[in-house]
Amino acid sequence: MPFVKRNAEGAIVAASHGAEGDCVEEISEAELLASGFLERLVGTEGSEGLHLASSDLELVRVIEDVVDLLVDKGVILFTELPESAQKKVLARQQLRSRIGGSLNLLGDD
Repeated sequence: MPFVKRNAEGAIVAASHGAEGDCVEEISEAELLASGFLERLVGTEGSEGLHLASSDLELVRVIEDVVDLLVDKGVILFTELPESAQKKVLARQQLRSRIGGSLNLLGDD
């Protein structure tokens, strides 16, 4: 469930995957989508902004896999990552294991 921060008028001005900083109100993903916050987040760039946001999500998955590879090969120790990064990596690993870990990063090319 996402957590949000609202301004004085009640509009969502920030969102987070967890209760962090000022994002302390838990709402459903449907409520977040219905609020229009994500559309405002990508701004007036229209479809280019949506493509950029989608690209960001894809890059996050790649970076997560790179971190896993570096740890597996012993290049870095997981405990060398900042504690906040460790928590986020572990949370994503748990989510990926629940959905089967199948992200199809390379596509069918």
